[in-house]
Amino acid sequence: MTEQTMTREQWLNAAVEVFRPRFVEIGLPLPEKVHVSVGFPDGFGAESKYVMAVCFCRDASTGGINEIFVSPEYDNTTTVLGVLIHELIHAADDNKSGHKGAFAEAATRLGLTGKMTATVPGVALEAELITIAETLGEYPHVRTRLFELLAEVKANPVPAGERKVPVGSSPVGTLPRVTSGRRPQATYMRKLVCPTGDGFSVRTTAKMLAMGMPSCPCGHVMEEA
Repeated sequence: MTEQTMTREQWLNAAVEVFRPRFVEIGLPLPEKVHVSVGFPDGFGAESKYVMAVCFCRDASTGGINEIFVSPEYDNTTTVLGVLIHELIHAADDNKSGHKGAFAEAATRLGLTGKMTATVPGVALEAELITIAETLGEYPHVRTRLFELLAEVKANPVPAGERKVPVGSSPVGTLPRVTSGRRPQATYMRKLVCPTGDGFSVRTTAKMLAMGMPSCPCGHVMEEA
């Protein structure tokens, strides 16, 4: 199958087979089946934009197979290969060691360096990944920009149907919805403080303020910070 006819999942699974002999060499063979796909690993929380991939243990699958999901926010070929080899160590270990013990030993022997929770390929492994990339072809994926769009939504806290983004900031121009699922939080919470400066503060919405300004427990009418 050529690069042009490969889907991204087929490309990722072809990469698994390329890496398989390396795991045999270090005495930590991969399971017979490992499923690799593209998907957001941990939802849309603020920390998720830093999660490049995740590996689920075999017990999480009805087929008893490790499921690896690579974030669609990345499309650099060698970067994705480096992320994949990290997650394959988790699959070989079935997540038993976390980022310590057998995981750390295997990562070091395979050529990964840096903090074990966020490894990067060493010089030798980077060269090997470039060679692998030449064999497999470029990763057939164009990265998403969901977290970038969510940041724009947060920076423009107006009702979703009226939300605009700066000219040239987004290829879509207007952002009525970022996803077809739950709408991102777009309500702007207004901070109110006591005019006496006693440190008491609350946050509320413009809709609530339209009903009247609340009072501080000390009795003074609050004001916007």
